[in-house]
Amino acid sequence: MDILQTIVEAKKIEVEEKKLLFDEAWYNFFSAEFDRKCISLKENLCTANSTGIIAEFKRKSPSRGWFKDIAYAALPIVNAYEKFGAAGTSILTDDYFFGGSLDDIKLNRTEINLPILRKDFIIDEMQIAEAKAYGADVILLIAAILSPQRVQQLAVAAKKYGLEILLELHGEDELQHICDEVDMIGINNRNLKTFAVDIDNSLRLAKQIPSKFVKVAESGIDDVETIKRFKDNGYQGFLIGEQFMKAENPAMAFEEFVKNM
Repeated sequence: MDILQTIVEAKKIEVEEKKLLFDEAWYNFFSAEFDRKCISLKENLCTANSTGIIAEFKRKSPSRGWFKDIAYAALPIVNAYEKFGAAGTSILTDDYFFGGSLDDIKLNRTEINLPILRKDFIIDEMQIAEAKAYGADVILLIAAILSPQRVQQLAVAAKKYGLEILLELHGEDELQHICDEVDMIGINNRNLKTFAVDIDNSLRLAKQIPSKFVKVAESGIDDVETIKRFKDNGYQGFLIGEQFMKAENPAMAFEEFVKNM
């Protein structure tokens, strides 16, 4: 199996194990976040003078290994993201492959006013209830692991909780996954099967995304000039993680990046 298939197969097992213990009613009882109005990432990206940056926190990746050790705290980094002008933050919650935790969202939710994207491999409605319970505002749906029908079903479930949806595409063959229920379309420049990066992927697909959707370029963005190219092609959001997390001081790296915009 390729890397993506390996992750998804592991995620199926994880989800089924959790469903033996938890359901929507349990999450609703457990969390006051079900009554909280979500913060809109879409609005932040469309605000005048927004940096458009969705700054990511992750401790490792399958292709690059560990950026930071398992004890590395998310809160100081995400606080810096907010302080220096991020439009939103993306937090990896997959444990085994990315060193993440839902607690990284929970601990940040009470301290920041940024919209939080739960970045994970979402395949089941239970994960959406979980995202809401822990304080996420946005979920990621990955077209490569879902059918068009399943994207729409999960998007409808997310809307029930007031969550926004970022739909991630990788190629023209996934354009059919776009549905009215999603809020933003992300084009990932990283091939999730090989983890190779091709920046031009976002540029090739830009004109094929309907104009009513906010466009987000994802992965491989390591300089301000690349953001300018994406803006010229209609992108308003820029999901950046590795560029900051691989730095010795991610907060300082983010601050310097924004100063150069």
